[in-house]
Amino acid sequence: QLQLVESGGGLVQPGGSLRISCAASGFTLDDYVVGWFRQGPGKEREGISCISPGGSVTSYTDSVKGRFAIYKDNTRNTVYLHMHSLKPDDTAIYYCAAFITTVQTLCLMDRSVYNYWGQGTQVAVSS
Repeated sequence: QLQLVESGGGLVQPGGSLRISCAASGFTLDDYVVGWFRQGPGKEREGISCISPGGSVTSYTDSVKGRFAIYKDNTRNTVYLHMHSLKPDDTAIYYCAAFITTVQTLCLMDRSVYNYWGQGTQVAVSS
């Protein structure tokens, strides 16, 4: 059974850092684009970052650029999102998602193309 499981969320103070993880089971991420999405209170789910199957291409939405970093550990079949300089506006449920592709450099943040989703992990930024 193909499954994505997020972990690492929690409460952090403004300006702090957090690393969240997305572990895949039942398949390997070698041929999958992986994206991170988030949904804040009263907001729509938005794409914030993605990484290509080969790991050479990454992309970020403007609101997190320079603060968040996505990377893939193929040995652990896991994708991580390092979040720095966190703000209250970053408070949301964070989801990872994946879709298969033959293009090793593909990276998209359009949620409509993703067909495997995790259950989400809550991140709260507050003093």
